[in-house]
Amino acid sequence: MIRTASYKSKQFLTLAIKLFIVIGCCYFIYNKLYNNQQLDFEAFYSNSTKNNLFSLKNVSFLFFFSIVNWSLEIKKWQLLANQISNISFSEALKQSLASLTASLITPNRIGEYGAKAIYFTKSKRKQVLLLNLIGNLYQLTTTIIFGIIGLTFFYLNYSLPRQLSNSLFYIGLVLLLIIFIWLILKKTVSFKGYSFQSIIQFTKDISTSSKLNIGILSIVRYIIFTHQFYFLLFIFDVDISYSEALFSIFTMYILASIIPMLSLFDVVIKSSVAIWVFGFFNANELDILTIVMIIWTYNFVLPSLFGSYYVLTFKPPKIIQTE
Repeated sequence: MIRTASYKSKQFLTLAIKLFIVIGCCYFIYNKLYNNQQLDFEAFYSNSTKNNLFSLKNVSFLFFFSIVNWSLEIKKWQLLANQISNISFSEALKQSLASLTASLITPNRIGEYGAKAIYFTKSKRKQVLLLNLIGNLYQLTTTIIFGIIGLTFFYLNYSLPRQLSNSLFYIGLVLLLIIFIWLILKKTVSFKGYSFQSIIQFTKDISTSSKLNIGILSIVRYIIFTHQFYFLLFIFDVDISYSEALFSIFTMYILASIIPMLSLFDVVIKSSVAIWVFGFFNANELDILTIVMIIWTYNFVLPSLFGSYYVLTFKPPKIIQTE
């Protein structure tokens, strides 16, 4: 009797957590779309309609970009997870989209780590956290590399205000600080029971071919979502050349990435940075705000809504993967 009551209480708690995540995610999306202080929804809709955003061709292209973007991310997670347990692409899809839904309402999208971990048995969850961290670091490294290229292009070719020069300086300073911390603390830092050295060894144990494939997927994914942004600049007839657009997008993403923020304010930060960067080309502020909101909708809102289904249908695993 006591065991039955405990089981029912656990089921109720699990259901309550699922509903909290899904309802929180839906409220966050609704609030950003309809109560956005930077962009009124009616202005967003009117501007989108005026630029023929909802035509079949444009919608199809945007969906294509987003599907490829998330397919690459899912494949990347499959490759990483396969280091400890073989999972199918469909299982990786379920874990990736459910973790996206959970991450939207957590600081710095940290919910992504826990959401993926609970799909695995307890003995593997620490490794899952590390693998997810490695995947994110690959994507962040890609953003930094392309971002430095974009900032350097701006610095060498345009007479820009001191702020942008300062941005290069601060990014360099941050990188040096990271290296310094790495050198000083590498023997003492631990992560969920793993020492820094064991984390390095864990990374080394990943096959070279897998690391190469993960790096390539990160780069291709970056190219896909930057060109999705460029496609929208083209639709909204922003007067900017292809090279200027790409370097501006590279700059926007690196500046948005290095600003400490909650996931809740991610779209706000990107909007502010985008307005500042594209302001150098006299781009219409409403157009840039609309583009950022569309990118966010296609790459985060729609996948997270699909992920809500996987959150609601999640069942705590006994043994999902082959041990």
